[in-house]
Amino acid sequence: MAQAALQTWDRDTSDLDTLSPRDFDRLAGLISGKTGIKLPATKRTMVEGRLRKRLRVVGAADFASYCRFLFDEGGLETELPFVIDAVTTNKTDFFREPEHYELLKQKLVPALLAERRREQMPLLKIWSAAASSGAEAYTAAMVLADLASARGGFRFAILGTDISSSILEQAERAVYPADMMAPVPAGVRERFLMWNRRNALRPEARIVPELRRLVRFEHLNLMDKSYPYDRDVDVIFLRNVLIYFEKDDQIAVINRLTNHLRPKGYLILGHSESMIGNGLALTQVAPAVFQKA
Repeated sequence: MAQAALQTWDRDTSDLDTLSPRDFDRLAGLISGKTGIKLPATKRTMVEGRLRKRLRVVGAADFASYCRFLFDEGGLETELPFVIDAVTTNKTDFFREPEHYELLKQKLVPALLAERRREQMPLLKIWSAAASSGAEAYTAAMVLADLASARGGFRFAILGTDISSSILEQAERAVYPADMMAPVPAGVRERFLMWNRRNALRPEARIVPELRRLVRFEHLNLMDKSYPYDRDVDVIFLRNVLIYFEKDDQIAVINRLTNHLRPKGYLILGHSESMIGNGLALTQVAPAVFQKA
């Protein structure tokens, strides 16, 4: 009797469903073509895990049905942004690779201001070109705000762009878990963070409004053939994203971004990407930091 009862239970196989090699290749080709991001076969389990929620949202019974919906039934027209959001990596930290921010404060900004010493209150433009949830852009804002307070004589504005619409919404909210703020120096935290401790189990901090007003975020695909932004940017951060691109796409993106730098402006790559900058029409001035002629 017990055995008969057990046989009435259906086994939940939803988590056992996997992408076929053909469907994974189609998805990888789609992501590479649209975003430049490489998805080798070793990423298949990661892609499956991140897309399972989308199967439930669109009512697909399994990955095969979901891929038919995408590629054969016109689903890409509405689903593509969600696929991109799901598979893109948004690793970011405040004061990540801190020597870059120290260099910004001690050398890059003073050099840029020296070039524009005839201007009254020059506006420095900083671009975080793979902004993720905003930590890089807000870190730069903290550093520049402190520097402007200490020495005066300049203004600044910061642009953050990313391909993921959902991650940009997080950046605009500027609310972060307390543990993410651990790398922020204590004095900087006091000046630029507001704390919400009502939920003691998960305290959060928000960037103060006077700093948020100096940072704006917009959607941008680095694979676009042109970017709708000024061509007198002083510093562009492009860190820890090129490692996901093919070599030709790396060079193309750097060249497009370089066109938006003012003469003597700086491009800052991630330390693991420093070699990518070699051979371009840029001069290396520090590890992973390059200057336009």
